[in-house]
Amino acid sequence: MKPMLIIKTGKTVQTAYAKAGDFELWILSAMQAEASDCIVVEVFKGEKLPPNDEVRGAVITGSPAMVTDRLDWSEYTAEWLRQAISRQLPILGICYGHQLLAHALGGRVDYHPKGREIGTTVVSPLTESKEDILFADITEPFTVHVSHLQSVMELPSAATVLASNDFDSFHAVRFSDLCWGLQFHPEFEELAMCSYIEERQQDLRKEGLDVEALLAEVKPTPVARKILTDFYRLASKL
Repeated sequence: MKPMLIIKTGKTVQTAYAKAGDFELWILSAMQAEASDCIVVEVFKGEKLPPNDEVRGAVITGSPAMVTDRLDWSEYTAEWLRQAISRQLPILGICYGHQLLAHALGGRVDYHPKGREIGTTVVSPLTESKEDILFADITEPFTVHVSHLQSVMELPSAATVLASNDFDSFHAVRFSDLCWGLQFHPEFEELAMCSYIEERQQDLRKEGLDVEALLAEVKPTPVARKILTDFYRLASKL
């Protein structure tokens, strides 16, 4: 069977890395996949992606980079994604990956006018999610972990919104039949989320956010995590 591709667009914060490793390890764990069944390409370091017909699916990680900077490696990845989507490769973008998919397909990404969203929050599935193969079983609001300054501000024309909250209207989006984007981090466990808050606490306090309250509100996000598991199983069946 062809391997699953993890497109790594950056590294996690140092506090989380020291305690629990990096994005690809968390994604592997949430997918319930073996490392030998996946390949990781660090595009942010200039590594080249394989031909999209040599993998059975792709997960795009988060990143400290900004899509609006249009870095060379990011634009290269966007072009690869456009080609992969055109041939119906299963794709799931997380945070930066979600934004990059929107950008690649003609949407607009920018800094969110409300500023930063960070911590554990709740998103709600929309009516359209009932017909989606990844979201059909999600019928109630569910907890997610978030950490982002930029968001998808305008969707590509063919996109369908699957979940949202009061902060971000486009928390989960289906860009095409087998391509999804999640603004939240389904791969985060509580340790990772707390690490992001702790690492950025000086900035958070300057922005008027209550760091202690954010830490106290961190909780498990099993429904969000299962989306990665289900995506991996789906891509493995096709």
